[in-house]
Amino acid sequence: MIDHISEAMPKFYGSVTVGERGQVAIPAEARREMIIEPATKLLAFGHPNRRVLLLIKAEFATEMLASATAALSQFEQMVKAEHAEKPE
Repeated sequence: MIDHISEAMPKFYGSVTVGERGQVAIPAEARREMIIEPATKLLAFGHPNRRVLLLIKAEFATEMLASATAALSQFEQMVKAEHAEKPE
């Protein structure tokens, strides 16, 4: 049980410092494990509380949106089918 919980926890790769030009270096271990190579596009999201910055690979965001769109389409079809089956 504890192993399952620890596997779901985010991994800490270290700390970074924001430079004069607003740049940060992603730790090498994180780049290797997350397969972040030169020219990899990352999307940056911030939490409304201004305390969380999240970087997501653009390709993952595209895949996630495509999956969500497909799921919504299936849901829409189910609702339409259920509505068509009910007598008015």
